[in-house]
Amino acid sequence: MSQAMIQAAVTMNQLQQKLDVIGNNMANSQTTGYKSRQANFSSLLFQQMDNLSHPANTAGRQTPDGIRIGSGARLGSINANLQLGSLRETDRSLDTALLEMNHFFQIEATDNGVTETRYTRDGAFYLSPVNNNQQVMLVDRNGNPVLGVDGPIRIASGFDDISVQPNGQILVKRGDETETVGTLAIVEALRPDLLEAVGENAFRLPNIANTEAAFADVIQPAAGNQILQSGTLEASNVNMSKEMSDLIMSQRAYQFNARTISMSDQMSGLINQMR
Repeated sequence: MSQAMIQAAVTMNQLQQKLDVIGNNMANSQTTGYKSRQANFSSLLFQQMDNLSHPANTAGRQTPDGIRIGSGARLGSINANLQLGSLRETDRSLDTALLEMNHFFQIEATDNGVTETRYTRDGAFYLSPVNNNQQVMLVDRNGNPVLGVDGPIRIASGFDDISVQPNGQILVKRGDETETVGTLAIVEALRPDLLEAVGENAFRLPNIANTEAAFADVIQPAAGNQILQSGTLEASNVNMSKEMSDLIMSQRAYQFNARTISMSDQMSGLINQMR
């Protein structure tokens, strides 16, 4: 196989992954609190050919001597764009939106028998009955417990009203009395680039941040009296016009590389037919 065909085949495989990222962004354009992903490419190894031996060839040259023949491109990283999305009022008391970048709610998710803490910007919460309906627990839209400062938030049944305060406190009203039943454990990601997307609109910490010291360098409790807004949800920050532009550019790049393979195959056929 020729070098041109190798380059094109490698790059096409990576472009397919970028198309998958774009498709995922577009599919989640209406997902609450979703953060768009950006695919970044980097060059693979290249071969240096020093074919310029005469000193006159270097006169006025701005690039290094010789020719560099690359081996295509690869998807270097997929990063999340954590810019704030627009706020949409719902007038529902358990709908909450974080007001600062890099702030996250914490949820407790169990996957394949392993329970771990995950982080999300989706503040659409619900109440799920537990302990034979004697209590209700605050959960996300997937039924995962929402973590408070003291763990999952459980509330004794029989209250008349519930509300979430701007500082994360949860208040319930029973008759003429109001009591605080918990506080949302909202955290700030000091190094958000380390967060790994795990699906279901959530992130988690990689294994390198499992130790207590490393965890403190990545995540810390969020502080403030105005860190969220109740009765509001944060919309996805996907820019559909940008995604469409990236989709067109990626499709054309894919077509150009496919054409390279086709032309290289035709040229090889012509060479083989020469007598």
